[in-house]
Amino acid sequence: MSVRRADSLGGRAAIVGIGATEFSKDSGRSELKLAVEAVRTALDDAGLTPADVDGLVTFTMDTSPEITVAQAAGIGELSFFSRIHYGGGAACATVQQAALAVASGVADVVVCYRAFNERSGRRFGSGVQHREPTAEGTALGWNLPFGLLTPASWVAMAAQRYLHTYNLTPEAFGHVAVTDRRHAARNPAAYFYEKPITLADHAASRWIVEPLRLLDCCQETDGGQAIVVTSAERARDLPRPPAVIVAAAQGAGRAQEQMTSFYRDGLTGLPEMGVVARQLWRTSGLTPSEIDVGILYDHFTPFVLMQLEEFGFCGPGEAADFVADDALPLNTHGGQLGEAYLHGMNGIAEAVRQIRGTSVNQISGAARTLVTAGTGVPTSGLILGTGD
Repeated sequence: MSVRRADSLGGRAAIVGIGATEFSKDSGRSELKLAVEAVRTALDDAGLTPADVDGLVTFTMDTSPEITVAQAAGIGELSFFSRIHYGGGAACATVQQAALAVASGVADVVVCYRAFNERSGRRFGSGVQHREPTAEGTALGWNLPFGLLTPASWVAMAAQRYLHTYNLTPEAFGHVAVTDRRHAARNPAAYFYEKPITLADHAASRWIVEPLRLLDCCQETDGGQAIVVTSAERARDLPRPPAVIVAAAQGAGRAQEQMTSFYRDGLTGLPEMGVVARQLWRTSGLTPSEIDVGILYDHFTPFVLMQLEEFGFCGPGEAADFVADDALPLNTHGGQLGEAYLHGMNGIAEAVRQIRGTSVNQISGAARTLVTAGTGVPTSGLILGTGD
């Protein structure tokens, strides 16, 4: 792949299985147990067995290594195993790695997984408490002494500039929260099932770091999610309609840091997602008007607006009105604000359900879904389709 030309990965691999544990605030079991449950459920969904698997992909932050999961899940020999860096930015890249392995013949069936006790165990929202000396830690050292200790505080800097530049109020962010919670309210798997909110509820929620309120911030969740990838040819013989990987991309921008890229020329966009967007459009040959559903990473509401603008669904500063108008079906599972925070992997599963026609908030005729991974960090994205 190049940032300057289309790649040849599109159409050569497909997602054929999805599986998850329940999403909770206290799972009562180990992260390894969650990972294995999700992997086996995804394989059952795909009509495959552990013996069919020869590749595993996860995140660098995961506490359950590939070989340990393979052993615990009854998987045999592995010809491919990989981990992607940068937290939630890794989500779609796990599927890209799996597709690359399948397309090149390195592996036949690859399972991507993410599992953690992010509420009852380590809480990412608590921020930096201890860090071994690294180059990333040095970069954070310029911000931590001034009180920028948590992801919410890092995002708030960009969010405040966005509001100032486009003469908006924090209500602009509320449209994302209301949309996500509306969909979550109809999703029995969502933590906020049957609990929609209004713009007034958003405005009344307490400040976390101005201009971010409580309802601008995603949940903390215990759970696991797994995705099964194989070749497009093999997918045709499996029981579920495949979600073909039309395009996949990773992206890092100039002057990129991990959540603290404050020294760029501007703070009102997400250049790393711009890299992903250009590659997805280039490789797929599609345009924003041809996307039926958007599953956009929503750890914080402001970055959903910036993503819509980076992908060209609307102009700079116009995304709040775009969301308010329901111009694009958005986060139909409820997102990480409403369903669960699984570092974006549950969003990939929802994109697959839309292609299959099995979402609880199904969009009629959905044939192409856009999925994005974590923002503010080097990131990734996918376009999934029916293959027709």
